[in-house]
Amino acid sequence: MRNKRLFILMIGLIVFIALMGFTLGRTRLTWPEKFINDAFGTAQGALYRPVGAVADFFRDLGRLSDVYKENEQLRQTVAQYTQDQIRFNRLEADNKRLQEELDFTERQKQLDDYRYLIAQVVGSTSNPYEKTIKINLGSNDGLKEQMAVRTVDGLVGLVSHVSTFTSTVTLITELDVDTAKGTPVSATVVGKTESFGIIEYDEVTQTLQMNKIDENDKLAEGDIVMTSGIGSIFPQGIIIGTVKDRQVGDFMTHTAIITPAAKLDHLREVFVIVVPDMDGP
Repeated sequence: MRNKRLFILMIGLIVFIALMGFTLGRTRLTWPEKFINDAFGTAQGALYRPVGAVADFFRDLGRLSDVYKENEQLRQTVAQYTQDQIRFNRLEADNKRLQEELDFTERQKQLDDYRYLIAQVVGSTSNPYEKTIKINLGSNDGLKEQMAVRTVDGLVGLVSHVSTFTSTVTLITELDVDTAKGTPVSATVVGKTESFGIIEYDEVTQTLQMNKIDENDKLAEGDIVMTSGIGSIFPQGIIIGTVKDRQVGDFMTHTAIITPAAKLDHLREVFVIVVPDMDGP
């Protein structure tokens, strides 16, 4: 039995050596070897494609997860940047506006002896028949009725009601001389002190007008209209607006259409003018 095993081992070794010698000297495969290689390659390819596809699928899933996380981070970054940009633009606009108001008060100190109280606009009426705004200054701050109100650009109106901490301002478009609430605004022209007229608001045409202009008055389109100081209500020199057009009026007088200098629909801060003889308890 032992010799039989040894004999089989010897035969196997001889066959292996013979096969090695037979194949090492050849450069071409036999048809059985080719068949085996082709069959093995086909089977390997058939298995490799689905396995590779599954591997690629899971790899793509991992990449999609990474891309999603990156997109979320980018989205949050863009949202934060947008908020910061809006906040920066608002602060920049506020700073510019407040700087202009500060420069305005400094300039006015050199032109007149009025005192200017800056007030925040805290509300406005929705009544179309009486356009007013509410400011955050009242009698506690020294405000009185009939004080003129303006912005950096020009005349806004007149203080009509005063409470302890707030006041109501009637806009210039409501100062109609033909009504009980009316207060005439006498006006002249910058550089043409001989020009004179009364400022009114025409509700029909919804325009600010300068009426009762003498037909020989040299007022012309483009002139800057300001308060004349006559009547002791509105201090002299407050810009009202610019002449847009001049037309023939009633009773040998002319009428000028005025474009308001103050932006009456976008009021945020205003100045209440305290004239020296009004500055008191």
